[in-house]
Amino acid sequence: MRIVVSGAAGFIGSHLCDRLLAEGHQVVGLDNFLTGALRNIGHLSGDPRFEFLERDITEPFEIAGPVDAVVNLASPASPFDYFRYPIETLNVGSLGTRRMLELARLSNARFLLTSTSETYGDPAVHPQVETYWGNVNPVGPRSCYDESKRFGEALTMAYHRKHGLATNIARIFNTYGPRMKLNDGRVVPAFLDQALRDAPLTVFGEGKQTRSFCYVSDMVDGLYRLMFSSERYPVNLGNPHEMTILEFAERIRALTGTKARIEFRPLPEDDPQQRQPDISKARTLLGWEPRVSLEEGLRQTVAYYKGLVNAGVAV
Repeated sequence: MRIVVSGAAGFIGSHLCDRLLAEGHQVVGLDNFLTGALRNIGHLSGDPRFEFLERDITEPFEIAGPVDAVVNLASPASPFDYFRYPIETLNVGSLGTRRMLELARLSNARFLLTSTSETYGDPAVHPQVETYWGNVNPVGPRSCYDESKRFGEALTMAYHRKHGLATNIARIFNTYGPRMKLNDGRVVPAFLDQALRDAPLTVFGEGKQTRSFCYVSDMVDGLYRLMFSSERYPVNLGNPHEMTILEFAERIRALTGTKARIEFRPLPEDDPQQRQPDISKARTLLGWEPRVSLEEGLRQTVAYYKGLVNAGVAV
């Protein structure tokens, strides 16, 4: 298949390009480098099956030749980025998603939208199931990201219902691994960045809020299975193993060997208190569940960043 991937130079997007190429597909990657990085796809430059186009999908663009599938991963995805680019985040979730859906419609191609667990907001249902409508503050500081993804889901379902487009929607929970930006404000890269510098690990509130962490290879496997499925409604993809932020900070300290202390700071506005996916649907429909343990995933991630630091690469 010939597959167009937006957000190809991003964290998950670049890993998905790797997987698609490994499965024998051709990939056309799109990115405007607002938050992506060229080094994430630099290793693909010699692959004749990979074509990269620097494009902003909120602007008109064309793809020459046949297209069999369209995957839309384009969006700032961390608090640091979407607080810095709130308008761009709303634009890519609305207008950008529309342009990618139109590409799929005109090409008679499949379409996969990567949405987010943030559509659940600060959930009143735990663990979160796909039928839960969420508890999102539509005018809060995080709303530019939450609502852009909620709108993207609605737009995707509208294209499916009106045009018969074969669509899939993935609600991605916390994912980590090599190629994350260490300064993007999410808990895994933030703790790793601080630990590798022996700086205090910043824990917000009392650290009792929970998260669930999925290694990137597991996430990409879930996305790959979903994009060829017949399920049209959202599917949770994430690791159901839940832990508190304070527990996670202690894991990072032990793994990296840092002597840095933990520093507590006020809890940000609208920060979710619980985040844990119910993946029953993914298990049943896709035969999918995470395989990489937190310890193994963190070991690989720490080794990646230590390698960059030792090589003098800015991370």
